[in-house]
Order: sequence, then structure tokens, then C-alpha cells
Amino acid sequence: MNGPTHNDTQWREIQRNASFQELVQKRSRFAMTLSIIMLALYMAFILLIAFAPGILGTPLASGMVTTWGILIGLGLIVVAIVLTGIYVHRANGEFDRLNARVLEEIGQ
Repeated sequence: MNGPTHNDTQWREIQRNASFQELVQKRSRFAMTLSIIMLALYMAFILLIAFAPGILGTPLASGMVTTWGILIGLGLIVVAIVLTGIYVHRANGEFDRLNARVLEEIGQ
């Protein structure tokens, strides 16, 4: 059992497949882009907390209890949900099509 198994050979074939490489590249680039967007927004929020906490404690309107901090914090949660939805939409569309093409090309 020292030689390559069927699974090893099949995996190497998949890795060499141009469609698989395209899938990995597109998926990685897209995931990184969405991650950077979320990280930048979160870091902006943290920097706002650190350097301008008064803004976050300011009520939305005179006499209101709800502050800008609550609204911005909820906005970050909504953005995270929206970005997740965008990723899932693309994964279920383009990425699934590329995956099916890879399987077709390697004879699965």
C-alpha cells in the first residue's frame, strides 16, 4: 500500500483541472473581498468608539433614548447578514456551476 490510491490520483487530477483552479481563484478572491469590506467597516466602528465616543452616545433626535451607536451597531449586523447573503447567492449560482463543470470534466 505504498503507491498512490485511487483517491490520491483523482485528487491530483482535480487539482490540475483548469475549471477547478478557476473556481478556487474566483471563490477565494470573492471571499477575501467580502471579508475586507466587513473588516474595514468593523475597524471603522472600533476607531469611532476609541476616538469619538461622544458621537456614538448622541441621541438620534432630541428626547430620544436611541443613540447613533445603537443604529451604527445594528447597521454592522445588517451589513454582515447582507454580505453573507451575497456570498450564498453567488456560491449557489456561479460557484455551483463551476463545481458541476469540474465534476463533468473529470468524469464524475
